Amino acid sequence: MHPILFEFGPIVIRFYGLMYVVAIISAWIIIKHEVKRKSIPLTEDELPNLITWCVIGGILVARLYYVVFNLDVYLAHPAEIPAIWHGGLAIHGGLIGGVSGAWLYLRRKTVPFWKMSDAVAPSLIIGQAFGRFGNFMNGDAHGRVTDMPWGVVFPLNTPAGSQFPGMPTHPTMLYELLFNVTIFCFLWFVVRKREHKDGFIFALYFMLYSVGRFIVEHFRADSLMFGPLKAAQLVSLALIALMVAIILWKRLWSKEA
Repeated sequence: MHPILFEFGPIVIRFYGLMYVVAIISAWIIIKHEVKRKSIPLTEDELPNLITWCVIGGILVARLYYVVFNLDVYLAHPAEIPAIWHGGLAIHGGLIGGVSGAWLYLRRKTVPFWKMSDAVAPSLIIGQAFGRFGNFMNGDAHGRVTDMPWGVVFPLNTPAGSQFPGMPTHPTMLYELLFNVTIFCFLWFVVRKREHKDGFIFALYFMLYSVGRFIVEHFRADSLMFGPLKAAQLVSLALIALMVAIILWKRLWSKEA
């Protein structure tokens, strides 16, 4: 594992940044396909604008979320605040920012937000899978020490390697990657092909991802904390409860009347 893919003079290509590019391209392809399939009134000129608002909102809030939970560290080293290539983007913050960015953009259009959210949801979860591969190559978002045969010893110059030098740790990035790919396949090949109310895929995405994140977080060693509790697990429980309530209240699994 190494965070840098290649260097050519002053040009440095990092896996972490590359995975963001791959995620954005994948999102473009998936959303464009779903907009056409669902006859959503979003033009090809508007699609890149929507994705841009999602990406900018997602990155800004993901970084803000991470910095707030590590405020002492960043107040002592303020130059590190914009250094996202060193890791430090909280996915829950990214989801909040990305969804907020989409809502702000779509509220000025005639595009139904919930129908559009169903078109976007599969691209979010597969994009998160690419992101976790970037985390793996970075050696961050890492797990606790383990004696399991699949434990990974990360290089000393990575967050995992510096915290646990020479010790095998849970590859929690790969655990979450597998969860995310499984969720994508379920949403794309099963749920998407069935009739349901607008917002069902979006709500399922949030609920299923939160279940997976709650489980994986148990093995994490670098969790953001809210007092004595893991922030990601608290947020995941809240999202699970909220999405289950919305699905049941709105009967989202049923066909439109």
